[in-house]
Amino acid sequence: MADQPPVVSVERLIVRYGDKTVLDGVNAAFCASEIRVILGGSGCGKTTLLRSIVGLIKPYSGRVRVFGRQLDDMESDADSAVLRRIGVLFQNGALLGSLTVAQNVALPLELHTDGPQKVVDERVRYKLAQVELPHAYGLFPGELSGGMRKRAALARALALDPPLLFCDEPSAGLDPVTSAGLDTLLLRLRETLGITVVVVTHELFSIEKIADKILFLHKGKALFDGPYSEARGIGEGPVADFFLRKETD
Repeated sequence: MADQPPVVSVERLIVRYGDKTVLDGVNAAFCASEIRVILGGSGCGKTTLLRSIVGLIKPYSGRVRVFGRQLDDMESDADSAVLRRIGVLFQNGALLGSLTVAQNVALPLELHTDGPQKVVDERVRYKLAQVELPHAYGLFPGELSGGMRKRAALARALALDPPLLFCDEPSAGLDPVTSAGLDTLLLRLRETLGITVVVVTHELFSIEKIADKILFLHKGKALFDGPYSEARGIGEGPVADFFLRKETD
């Protein structure tokens, strides 16, 4: 795995909103089949980094490559092909309430494939089984618990078998038991599918359980990029404060 090119590479990335610099020279590389957790306080640039990686934000300078390609034109066929290899689990799930769970999961398949409806239906059932939610096929999002909505949204994110999955605060709003179950599911999916998972979270139990490596952002800079065990060994500064839950400047 070490000799494989990174799935995502970020080089000297600078992103500005007007006069405000949100990301200031960030470097990072996410490798195949790892779970990388992005950490940092509110406003440190975590969401901006994710949006930059998927091409939603144009950098002021620097470069981001996904599967070896820099996303420059979201309308181009080549960039669209790369984006179809990325799944996104949004913080609130972002399921469409007027559609059933099955219809929500089918959306990417109907947009990007041309198989018959029977094949789409079989694929939807398979994806719901992958996230341990086969019984929710005909239910509406409003009929699901918070954890079930996250799993349904995860099934939709995995509908096209993407090798790269982004999860934005997957445990937000969940009780500890449900959150732990979702962590276990992410670990199992990484193991069985071999996907790369990039997670933004602040939940210490989740970080300890799932993180192979962490990227810690602070005031737009990457203060730490490496194994979780090494991050926990840092004795002072913003990284240590995060894990000790102290207030930082």
